[in-house]
Amino acid sequence: MHYQQIKVKVQTHHKAPYFMGSALRGAFGYALKKVVCINPSYQCQGCFAQQNCLYYDFYEAQNSYHSYRFETTLGSELFDFSLFVFSSNSDKLAYIISSIHKMLTQVGLGGSKLTFDTFEIFLNAKPIYAKGLFEPLESRPKEFTPTKSPNKNITLDLITPLRIKKNNRFLRDSVELNDILRSIHQRERQIYHKEPYAKLDYTPSYQIISSSLYHKKIIRKSNRQKSKMNMDGIMGIIQIQNLDPKSYNLLKLGEILGVGKQTVMGLGSVRVLY
Repeated sequence: MHYQQIKVKVQTHHKAPYFMGSALRGAFGYALKKVVCINPSYQCQGCFAQQNCLYYDFYEAQNSYHSYRFETTLGSELFDFSLFVFSSNSDKLAYIISSIHKMLTQVGLGGSKLTFDTFEIFLNAKPIYAKGLFEPLESRPKEFTPTKSPNKNITLDLITPLRIKKNNRFLRDSVELNDILRSIHQRERQIYHKEPYAKLDYTPSYQIISSSLYHKKIIRKSNRQKSKMNMDGIMGIIQIQNLDPKSYNLLKLGEILGVGKQTVMGLGSVRVLY
């Protein structure tokens, strides 16, 4: 499984909003359409190019997992962020990075449309932009490689709100590890293999030693829908022992793909700690 990771570090005296993911997704979408749209009508519906359009794939395609996600830190006050790009879209970096540059220098972030003069862009940890100059894009995609002898005892950190639906309701205060594993597995199968629904192909084995989970409420304002939307979910940690290798590797994959819904905005970020 290959992917690209773009990191952006912004130098500014301004403080970022507590939850920046919504602003990032909106501003990036506006910039991306400006960069890639070739339709004179500027309309997606019925567009002759939608099957090959990066904007359509990222923003308009229905009933599918989008093959990218932003990653931010709640309440950091910094405008730094990462963008993970998956599947075949990782080959379209020139458009994506150009859109990030346009977003930061022309479109702006947040209600006040803040733009920035000084920032750095890294592609898979390699610097590609600084002081107004780009370096050639020669970085190869990263490859996720399963660990053959993983740690059996870990702590799973849910670092941004996790939104998982079960029985047509969002979980609020607790979540089973099996549900997290299923979410990651399904995301991987849909993004990379175009399978609409995929069950786990094995029975997970583990012991939950303890968990400290809580419900985190976040409200975002949708400019498109002219309304406020709940982005609440579950945060906290789960301590696990005797975790089987397949489940360990799925959780490590979840660090890249994210877990649950609204991962494109930075929700569902997890980390495996030892």
